[in-house]
Amino acid sequence: MMSTTFSAADSALGYLYQVRVALLWSLRRAKQGGEFIVSLETLDDVTFESKGGTPKELLQAKHHRSREASLSNASADLWKSLRVWFEGYANGQIPAGTTLYLLTTGAAPKDSAAALLRSRSRDVAKALPILESVAQSSESHANAPAYAAFLAASGTARRTILDNVVVLDRASDVLTINDDLKNEVFWTAEQKHLDAFLQRLEGWWLRRVIKQLSANPEHAGILSGEIEAEMCELREQFKQDNLPIDEDVVAFTLDEETHAAHADYRFVHQLKLIDAGKKRVAAAIRDFYRAYEQRSRWVREDLLLVGDLTRYEGKLVEEWELVFEAAKDEIEATAAEAAKRKAARAVLAWAEQATIAIRPGVTEPFVVRGSFHMLADEAPPRVGWHPDFHDRLAEILNPSSTTPPEDAEGGDAR
Repeated sequence: MMSTTFSAADSALGYLYQVRVALLWSLRRAKQGGEFIVSLETLDDVTFESKGGTPKELLQAKHHRSREASLSNASADLWKSLRVWFEGYANGQIPAGTTLYLLTTGAAPKDSAAALLRSRSRDVAKALPILESVAQSSESHANAPAYAAFLAASGTARRTILDNVVVLDRASDVLTINDDLKNEVFWTAEQKHLDAFLQRLEGWWLRRVIKQLSANPEHAGILSGEIEAEMCELREQFKQDNLPIDEDVVAFTLDEETHAAHADYRFVHQLKLIDAGKKRVAAAIRDFYRAYEQRSRWVREDLLLVGDLTRYEGKLVEEWELVFEAAKDEIEATAAEAAKRKAARAVLAWAEQATIAIRPGVTEPFVVRGSFHMLADEAPPRVGWHPDFHDRLAEILNPSSTTPPEDAEGGDAR
């Protein structure tokens, strides 16, 4: 799709920037200690409140992608922010003493009002008359409502409000803010795993922000305790004896398309060989998909090495073999097919309940169950359920090269 002057890309980046900035600032405040509530799109782009609900800090986030935006004395970014704050004070929504931040990727020119409102080399007394002069003389129609709100305040009120305004220009953009975020979480995981850690933290944060924005009847703020709890949970998952389990993988439910796509897999044929019920087969496909997806992510992100998987699968095969051979010992080689399938379903039931962890802290059952089905799907399969699973699979997958034995129960081997 060709971009146009009406492209929504800049707006979309602006909203994403706002979400990432909110996370960055929340992490910094959490590190300082003390409880707070953070919300987006309430009193301001980002609002920080005390535990009691009193606004303490309001943040306007301005993102520019294609040009070096100038925070000049008549810039729209500056005056839109001032309008929000002056109107908020006028209607009583913003209490006195609330700190007002304007964070922008743009730059404040030397000696401009915005430059004089930075945290360093600050001179509010010099910035005030500059803004008053612009509001009284500018002919900008776009800024007119902001000028009106500014001039409606008394001289004393203007000075009081500006005393609380802090301009933070030349801020990191939506991409480079990633480095700032990594700096805040650098102590949570090994250096090589920080990207994977941050990806999961931001995924949780985005879901939480969506929940906050969609809450009815009012936006429910995000508690600092929630952020600390999620950080603690992720830290545990990234320890050497653990691995992260992704929420979207756990939440995956089998759909018809995925079910159909796996219908001819070896592990599914193995289940049909022993008359596993439809729901049991569906659960196996679900766990196979979950385990395959989660294990693939671990390998891609260097959280798990191929050698680790090889050792784990070796352990699974070794444990399975003990149970499988024990089940075979309990039935005669000439046993009826029904008896063989019953014994096979018992082996499968053991695999479904097994607690053989890939690492001590990984307790999600689908990892074990799905890994067994992955081994049952290899060519040739490394595990199986039916006592004669190698031969029976060959009959199913290569029917032209074998002559199936007559089924003892009068049915086929499937």
